[in-house]
Amino acid sequence: FIGKEEIWDKAYPWLTSPVQEVLFCDSVAQIPQTLRFVTYDKALAEYTFMADFSGEAYAVFKNDDTVKRLKSSGTFNTVEGKYRIELWKYNPALLAGDGMVDALSLALCYKDSDDERAFNNKNVWQRIAIVFAGPLFNFILAYILSVAIIATMGFDLPTVTEVMEGYPAEEAGIEAGDSIVALNHYTVHFYREIAIYTFMHPGKDVTVTYERDGKRATTTLTPQYDEEAGRYLLGIQGNNSYTKGNVFTTLKYGFYEIKYQIYVTFQSLKMLVTRQISMNEVSGPVGIVKTIGDTYESSVKDGLLYVVMNMLSISVLLSANLGVMNLLPIPALDGGRLLFFIIELIRGKKMDETVEGYIHTVGFVLLMLLMIVVLFNDVHKLVRP
Repeated sequence: FIGKEEIWDKAYPWLTSPVQEVLFCDSVAQIPQTLRFVTYDKALAEYTFMADFSGEAYAVFKNDDTVKRLKSSGTFNTVEGKYRIELWKYNPALLAGDGMVDALSLALCYKDSDDERAFNNKNVWQRIAIVFAGPLFNFILAYILSVAIIATMGFDLPTVTEVMEGYPAEEAGIEAGDSIVALNHYTVHFYREIAIYTFMHPGKDVTVTYERDGKRATTTLTPQYDEEAGRYLLGIQGNNSYTKGNVFTTLKYGFYEIKYQIYVTFQSLKMLVTRQISMNEVSGPVGIVKTIGDTYESSVKDGLLYVVMNMLSISVLLSANLGVMNLLPIPALDGGRLLFFIIELIRGKKMDETVEGYIHTVGFVLLMLLMIVVLFNDVHKLVRP
């Protein structure tokens, strides 16, 4: 390595030891996944310097003239058509103080390997399966917890116990004892779905399919605004009783619960985008912790069982939401990676790794900005409830 001691002593005092390891990669995107920050050496402009503030860094030589010059010394080995990656040891404090590292890019990369098990050596369908596995297991966890809750507490059937006088349901002839089957094209399995549907579609006509004595009937209702409740109502009331089923019924209603959670998540996002709800109603980590604390305080007086069930309910909500959010086609999320894999399937070749890296970087920065806004809202609501 020509000029190694001079470079280290004068230009880079933050380096603490000689090169530790040398890798050869087809592209920068194959550097180990632990990498987090990317910047360029402004003094030499000969290589890309990458670090993760752990005390290890990667020097990526990519300038042809530089590689040829260093290779001619006989001490700089390289492989035709590949990047030479050097693992360095450095002092994070001195490096940060030298201003050499800028948080410019989230590296979505994997170590180069001839092993067929390496991620980048998998075919596109296998990579899709690997990336999709994360959100999938969010849904699996939510399902397992839902089954546990339903097996313990039961489920609320969408049976009408009372029809409110003067409201659309009474005028349409719906009676106590009727079972609500569907609202428009949305199949109903729980009583709480009726309330959430009217909340998600305020003031809109609803085609109600209900069952009475084994026969189904359909009617169209226009929700009526209730000043006291502060929202639109159909005039249908149920009770708070829960029904338990056998093993197969419990497993089936576990799926219905996940379907309900996914529906609520998508509809909430839709209402947020269409400004039917404001950003002030969105909760982040601080808001979630507060909700958990409030739920615990309100449940503890009813006994340990209710505390556990309510905590599991929150876990179902969070797991299902996380699964849905990760699948959104947003760069830096699993959904964004899957979108690029779909594009690869259509094009028949991989997306340019540099372009993909920049796109994911922009997505990551936007997500961080969103997190800051949500965190600010959480703290603001906590300080000024």
